[in-house]
Amino acid sequence: MNIVCIAIGKTKEPEYVKFIAHYAEKLSHYVNFEYIELPSLKNAHKFSKEKLREEEGKLILKKIKKSYHIILLDEKGKHHSSAAFASMINNKMVSSSQHLCFVVGGAFGFSPEMYRLANEKLALSKMTFTHQMVRVIFLEQLYRAFSIIKGEQYHH
Repeated sequence: MNIVCIAIGKTKEPEYVKFIAHYAEKLSHYVNFEYIELPSLKNAHKFSKEKLREEEGKLILKKIKKSYHIILLDEKGKHHSSAAFASMINNKMVSSSQHLCFVVGGAFGFSPEMYRLANEKLALSKMTFTHQMVRVIFLEQLYRAFSIIKGEQYHH
């Protein structure tokens, strides 16, 4: 199985860039993993929230393939414990030939088109995090899920 994570906007904090690379490397030991950062829209401040979501959605859709099972990281998504998330990932790996595609949207969320195309929505927490931080938190949780699946000590 392949797993892709697509994020809108470049990661700005050097520390976060290091953590993203760190977890992407660790994930590559378990699965074919690709992390894609799409550039922010130029002159984004001139767009309405709706137009910004629409344009960001178009950028994301250019990277999504028909074989992808799309999971949006969304505050209204389903909450999982780390163990339940690992179980979800494991179930998808054994029961599907589709590739998993996790998407981190922009600051104002996703376009209606992205919501229509999504197979699932996943929430990381009831708390709010910056979109920069969400990338690191999600990749750590994805790595943790694989360590749980493999019965490794990282989770404890």
